[in-house]
Amino acid sequence: MTRLPLRPEQQRKLFLVASGISTAGSFAGITAKGYILMKGGVDPIVLALNFAALSLPSLLISGPAGVRTDRIGCERVLIQAQWALLAAATLGALAIPMLTGTAQVVLLLTSTLLAGIAGTYELTARNKYCSILVEESDQLAGYLTSFSVVFNVGKLVGPPIGGWLVVATGQAWALGIDAASYLLPIASVMFLLRPDRSREVRSAEGAQASLVNAWTSCGSTLRGVLMLTALLCLVGFFHPGLAPLIAFELLGDKATDLGLFTSVLAAGSITGGVMLQRNSAVFCRRPFQTLAGFGLITAVAQMGMARSPNAGFSLVMAFLIGAGTAGLLSSCNLITQIGSPQVMRGRMAGLSQIAFLGGGGLSGLLVAGLVTVSDLSTAFALTGGVSAAVAVIWIKRRGDQLLAPVRST
Repeated sequence: MTRLPLRPEQQRKLFLVASGISTAGSFAGITAKGYILMKGGVDPIVLALNFAALSLPSLLISGPAGVRTDRIGCERVLIQAQWALLAAATLGALAIPMLTGTAQVVLLLTSTLLAGIAGTYELTARNKYCSILVEESDQLAGYLTSFSVVFNVGKLVGPPIGGWLVVATGQAWALGIDAASYLLPIASVMFLLRPDRSREVRSAEGAQASLVNAWTSCGSTLRGVLMLTALLCLVGFFHPGLAPLIAFELLGDKATDLGLFTSVLAAGSITGGVMLQRNSAVFCRRPFQTLAGFGLITAVAQMGMARSPNAGFSLVMAFLIGAGTAGLLSSCNLITQIGSPQVMRGRMAGLSQIAFLGGGGLSGLLVAGLVTVSDLSTAFALTGGVSAAVAVIWIKRRGDQLLAPVRST
């Protein structure tokens, strides 16, 4: 008996669920890996390098990923990237039983680096893939923001799962389960999802299909969105690579303490994502008010973290940091997708990744340097103060500027 294909709305839900499970597994693995490194006695710069290895490849890879997505098709790039993520995560799991000491740390960082490269391609292709899963152009903004909410739910449940797995199954199994979580999205895209591939617009080879062409052709508003996002991420992005260090200082040195801290961050991220989802049309309309507003939330919370009187207050500030950071990153992605034509959405996704992942990775290294020469409170105060000033300046200068969305997908 021939199985009937899933309805379009069922396909969209399946893609969300599969991606959410994969995200939960990924953050379980990230939490476990951070705990492994922290318990191994590494200094803060190694933790920052672990996050930088995940995010900094976007500076070099996002451009080629966007160009490749627009040229050969988002579905093909998405499947290739998912297999590469599975391989990278498996390498991290093998590092635990095979190696010890410095060699193990190097292989764990290598695994993270490879996952960062593959993840850049996956995120770039996934953004454009969403546009051929929806049936109407008006559905795209809501679907993209729903994707952000599901992603942040994965961030919420993943860290405590990671902490629990380290305790219950050991380090190698915790990372192995992270690797296995990639199997569901691979199977979904390859065998169950049937997007309307005829609606995808691919670019031809040549200068018109380059990343530079996308930058010059997207318009001054989207260029401003990318520049503001990059600046806010560079000077005030919350540095998740240092989450293990922050959790150890605020709560304790147990894996479950790290899970609690990162879960509070994720709960804030969900709140920021839901806020963006429910107001996506309004927030897209005034891009600079939206981006600077979320950046200001993060900045104020970081300054509050610097003066934190107790662990409970710090967790409240962490919640606000999660909300502000998620809102900033999701808004940049949403605005650049809605405001650009289909033919360049892969490259615009690549430019967005360069802005927020590249800036965030560099910010983590800068903050790690500040922590090394001063302390965590000083680092929070400086990054929060500078990013607050940047946000206020942009609101005053370009807060009233509007975005004209592109209607066709």
